[in-house]
Amino acid sequence: MPRLRAIEATEPGSQAEALLDGVQKKLGMTPNLMRTMANSPAVLEAYLAFSANLNKSSLPPRLREQIALTVGEVNRCEYCLAAHTALAKMAGLSDEEIDDSRAGSSPDRKTEAILRFARMVVTQRGRVSDEDVAATRAANVTDAEIAEIVAIVALNIFTNYFNHVAETEVDFPEVEPAAKSASSTC
Repeated sequence: MPRLRAIEATEPGSQAEALLDGVQKKLGMTPNLMRTMANSPAVLEAYLAFSANLNKSSLPPRLREQIALTVGEVNRCEYCLAAHTALAKMAGLSDEEIDDSRAGSSPDRKTEAILRFARMVVTQRGRVSDEDVAATRAANVTDAEIAEIVAIVALNIFTNYFNHVAETEVDFPEVEPAAKSASSTC
């Protein structure tokens, strides 16, 4: 059961009405994550702006979804795994590529290095070593791409943690985390 309620875009006096209308027009739906963030228009606006700016990333949409899947799996966020599995399919990833991404792996050397680095950023709370950065660079990952990986990880940690706190109701086809723990609720 959700801890924070999802705001209806048509709610009278909703300060987030214009933001939610924009999401609806862009996606053709208004995901519960964004409807729940709308409890604070500042939070929803910050999320939308951060997300929109990362859409300008040099990393292609497929790879950004792969990073989101890696982060969602590490954090065992059922909402984000469901949403990003659907988005990954829309971006052209196969079921096998989705499973590999959730595990932080890929047959492509550069993608593998990026997903491994993203996983390290999460598990080591950003305190990666010089060797970790060097290994990522050795796979032809540029400094700009490393910066973008960190930003994409941060955005996904935000949504993962938000969903953990809010217990956002999943409104995408559900996906179970691979290593669900008894204490995990999101």
